[in-house]
Amino acid sequence: MHFLEQTTQDLRNFVSALKPANIAGNIQKYPKLTVITPSYNQAAFLERTILSVLNQGYPNLEYIIVDGGSNDGSVEVIKKYEKYISWWVSEKDRGQVHAINKALERATGEYISFQNSDDVYFPGTFARFGEAALKYPVDILYGDLYMITTDDEVTEILKTTSYDFDCQILEGMQIHNQSLFFKRSLVEKYGMFDESFRFAFDYDFITRYTSHKSTTTKKIDGLGGALRVHAEAKSSTIATTIGREEHARVQKLYISTIGSPGLNKMKYLWCRVRKIAYFVLRLDIQYIRFRLSR
Repeated sequence: MHFLEQTTQDLRNFVSALKPANIAGNIQKYPKLTVITPSYNQAAFLERTILSVLNQGYPNLEYIIVDGGSNDGSVEVIKKYEKYISWWVSEKDRGQVHAINKALERATGEYISFQNSDDVYFPGTFARFGEAALKYPVDILYGDLYMITTDDEVTEILKTTSYDFDCQILEGMQIHNQSLFFKRSLVEKYGMFDESFRFAFDYDFITRYTSHKSTTTKKIDGLGGALRVHAEAKSSTIATTIGREEHARVQKLYISTIGSPGLNKMKYLWCRVRKIAYFVLRLDIQYIRFRLSR
């Protein structure tokens, strides 16, 4: 069986119904994790997002859902799982970033993650996060990104490499929010998410946080989240217009800090070679073959 088919089966089973599983050990062994879901009229997908959080069985979880006043049945979905949710609200807001910031004001976890109401986490991600946080007490832990369809078919995997700030500026996004865990202390030090962004707010805050040399990052194998591709998703509607403009805005802000135009051209080529070398040196033949087949 092709690994994408197996991954699809695993995901579909994982988000099919509520079936919490416990991680062995004392609740205080694992760092407190706050997961935030901003939501607006995504009832068709919201339940699977919620199940992908609750079915992790993470023992030290604070789950917050901020709904923007949905009228499509989303509130009924949230109420179905209300007893497992630490706090939720459904009221008119100023959009996705404002919703996340409202949750950040309430978050009490040592680490924070957020998953949009049409995206999901993969099985075992929180357990691997908890173990990694104990072993590597860094500011940002992150993993790989999957692409899925409206019926949870896994169509692609985009594996990440170790983080490099120069490559974040020259190539674009190196870390994806679907599999990102960051310390709340970064928000306290460097501020909330910028509501002036409609699309690239994640590119902005990751770049802003990691522009400080004291911020530490670690790529962890086995951390996985999925971006759902569908007609109403921002990645389908504004990525190539507003998204591209916003990415350019962030790049312009930082590009002069990493080198001259000539040097940056050389750095860009190095970023491309570095990415290939990362997987070659790890003998990840399956992934190399997969990328070459696309």
